[in-house]
Amino acid sequence: MTGRRHDPDRRDRIIDVCLDLIAEVGVAGISHRKVAAAADVPLGSMTYHFAGMDELLREAFGRFARAGSDGFERRMSAATDLDSARAAVVAIITEDVFGTQRDLVLTHELYTLASREPAYRELTNAWMARSRAALERHFDPVTARMLDALIEGLTIHRALDTEAPKAETVTEAVRRITTPG
Repeated sequence: MTGRRHDPDRRDRIIDVCLDLIAEVGVAGISHRKVAAAADVPLGSMTYHFAGMDELLREAFGRFARAGSDGFERRMSAATDLDSARAAVVAIITEDVFGTQRDLVLTHELYTLASREPAYRELTNAWMARSRAALERHFDPVTARMLDALIEGLTIHRALDTEAPKAETVTEAVRRITTPG
């Protein structure tokens, strides 16, 4: 008789594997069965840990969104003055956000869900609020909101455009938004 396998990290592994699969095949291409197989867990573990696919997706995308806003927080908390805060924003745009193809796909899969489903919109709104709060360490709320939109737009251009914006262009855009008029 075999005993129950001790696997205290199983739930976390399932969430991580779910994110990897979403990055590989998209939300439409995953299922409980596929996630269980990729995570090397019995199918019954899926229903033990998650009430359904929607709960797994919300947990996975919640983890992903928190990691993204944690990155904003790390960059912005390291800044000590206006110049270093501007440099941090440039680094967020040119290095951090969509730093990998996986991040690009996961972000856009989340955006697609959020455009249709209010529960996912709550995740994206919380992500944006945390990111803006990090920006507000150095910039007023209106400027932080403009910077957040700039970050979003320029990172999409950087990831998808055949000619990504040059670092000098990003630096100039950040300077213009953060210089009192």
